Amino acid sequence: MNAARRAGGFTLMEVMIAVAITALMGGLIASSFNTSFKAKEIIEGEAERYRMLRTAMNRMSREIGAAFVSDRYDLKRYRDSYARPTNFVGDRDRLLFTSLAHERLYTDAKESDQMVVEYTVKTSTERGANGRRDLMRRENPILDERMDRGGTEDVLFEDVQRLEFAYWDSDKKDWVNEWDTRRPERKSFLPTRVRITLYAKDENGKEVRYITQARVMLNTEMQRY
Repeated sequence: MNAARRAGGFTLMEVMIAVAITALMGGLIASSFNTSFKAKEIIEGEAERYRMLRTAMNRMSREIGAAFVSDRYDLKRYRDSYARPTNFVGDRDRLLFTSLAHERLYTDAKESDQMVVEYTVKTSTERGANGRRDLMRRENPILDERMDRGGTEDVLFEDVQRLEFAYWDSDKKDWVNEWDTRRPERKSFLPTRVRITLYAKDENGKEVRYITQARVMLNTEMQRY
C-alpha cells in the first residue's frame, strides 16, 4: 500500500528540488535578457552619438563652405579691416567667420542669409558635467563691428577631447594653422579648403579622430559695384 502511494506522487524533497531548478533556470533566463537589454541600450546610445557627430560635422562643413568676406560696407562706420563686419578669423582650435548659410526659423523674421558663426571647445557649465568639454557653436544673425560678441551659443556636440582646424593656402600649396582676413595680406581672400579634426572617446574610452573637409565656395572678396 505504501509503495503504491509513493509511486503515484512526489515527495516534498522532490518538489523542492524541482522548484529550485525552475527558479535557477528562470534566473538564468532573466539574466540573459538583462544582458541583452543592456547591450542593446549601449549599441543604440553609441549609434545615436555617431549620428550626432555626423550631424555636427556636416553642419560645420556646410556653414564653413558658405563663408564669405565683402567690401560692401559703410567705410565711414567701419574704418579698418579689424572692425569690418565680415571676416574669417581662425587658428588651430577656434574659428570665427561670416557665412551665407543662416536659416530663418520664422517667415517674417527680419534676418537675411548672413550670419556670424563661431566654433570652439569649452568646459561645460552644466551641473554634474564633471569637467566635460563640449563643442560649442555661437551664431549671430546681426553683422556689426564686434564679431566676437552677441548672438546665442549652444552645444553642437558633447564630450569632446579637442578640436583642430587647418586652412589650405593655395599659394603655398600647404595647410596652415591660422587665417585672418583682418590682416592686409589676407584681406581679400579665404582658404579654398578647411580641414576639421574632432577628437572624442569611443565606447571603450579610446580617443578616436574624426576628420572632414569643407570647400569654401566664395574664396575671394565680394566686390562693391
